[in-house]
Amino acid sequence: MLSLPDFKEKQVLFIRAEHGVSNNIRFLNDNIVFSKDGKVVNRASCHRVFAVFVLGDMTITSGLMKDGVRHGVSFFFLKENFESYASLNATVEGHVILRQSQYQKTGQEELDMARKLVANKIQNQCALLKERDMKKGLFKEQKTYMKKAASAESRDSLRGIEGSASRAFFQEYFKDMKWHRRAPRSKEDIPNVLLDIGYTMLFNCVESLLRLHGFDTYKGFYHTLFFQRKSLACDIMEPMRPIIDRELLKMHNLKRINKKDFKINGNRYLLPYQNSKKYAEIFLQAIMDRKEDIYGYVHDYYRYAIRGDEEAFPSFQIERL
Repeated sequence: MLSLPDFKEKQVLFIRAEHGVSNNIRFLNDNIVFSKDGKVVNRASCHRVFAVFVLGDMTITSGLMKDGVRHGVSFFFLKENFESYASLNATVEGHVILRQSQYQKTGQEELDMARKLVANKIQNQCALLKERDMKKGLFKEQKTYMKKAASAESRDSLRGIEGSASRAFFQEYFKDMKWHRRAPRSKEDIPNVLLDIGYTMLFNCVESLLRLHGFDTYKGFYHTLFFQRKSLACDIMEPMRPIIDRELLKMHNLKRINKKDFKINGNRYLLPYQNSKKYAEIFLQAIMDRKEDIYGYVHDYYRYAIRGDEEAFPSFQIERL
């Protein structure tokens, strides 16, 4: 398992393949080497890399897969819309005790965990709203949602509470961006396109950390079992989503979002391949700025999963204490 001192030294690489050339990644003398048409473009020590995000078509070899596992480096291969279509994850295999603890949780135990998770997410949304001098009425409304989440009688009712709280949050927090609604993967406007990119990258980072600890990422406690959905990763990233929300608003305030970077196809906004890198790098930097906090939260959840009631359910704080 990766320790925090080791993880502090790790970095995430983002590699964008170029159309019309031969793109290649390989390990060479303990370095990850990226080449175009046989010419080395960049390299990084495999001992300092935690994960590599590859956007576009790339040539890989069995040697890369073998060395990636040996050095504990995870690779995520992304479509041009930043949807992950394949991954090579470094993982802990055979952690039977941990997985038994996942599978043996009762419905009530999972509901208790989900309540705390959603309340934590709403708490972090409130922290962001305070930075914007949130309206007092909305603050009281969000506090009410937190109380309701703590006593929700089912996961269905909890999802309803979370949805209501998030709608109110988005409407207020992104009001200067002429916010309409959150519509995942719809690409109906620029904010939704960018949130999809940021959330996807955060999801991949969290899922990789969970696998490094030995979790079955398909077995969640808030997001229920669904074919091919990594429900636990969806769960654990929930209170961390405000990292991406904050970065999107910061991009808007600093005028780093250029409408000319996007194209419209019917009712969908598309981010052309050549314009995507700058937004990906901004979100990656935001995630890496909080990498120790993210690792700490995942590790605290690991301790909770192993020890149960002996450990408090972890909390992720968007504001550093």
